[in-house]
Amino acid sequence: MAAPETAGTTASGAGSQKKRSLIQLFADIPTIVRELVAGEIELLKQEMIRKLKALGVGAGLLVVALIFVFATLGVLLTAAVFALSLIMPGWLAALLVAAVLLIIAVIFGLVGYRTLKKGIPPIPSDTIDGLKKDLNVIRGVGRTS
Repeated sequence: MAAPETAGTTASGAGSQKKRSLIQLFADIPTIVRELVAGEIELLKQEMIRKLKALGVGAGLLVVALIFVFATLGVLLTAAVFALSLIMPGWLAALLVAAVLLIIAVIFGLVGYRTLKKGIPPIPSDTIDGLKKDLNVIRGVGRTS
């Protein structure tokens, strides 16, 4: 008979335990939410650090690759000068290759300058004009009839 009393006591004790834990849970909600937000912020920091490290290493490797590309370009230009020196004097071959490179650089420079000029000043003027129109409509100044 001791077993049924224990079961009854346990059942009633569990019921009051559940009520207390539910009330305690409601009381702990602000702390739980605060800890959850802090944990999410910490995960965000760790993820950003991991991604920024990968970005830095990747950028460094790309810079090294670019250095080797420039070195290769120098060797190819030297080969072009040597190839042209078979049909003309070496100094003239070097001047010809330099002139071609200068013409290419001027073309890219002019195209880049014109493209850059389109973006100056870097102010989103179309968006600002649209926002001003929206603000005027909200104020009732720019209504269209």
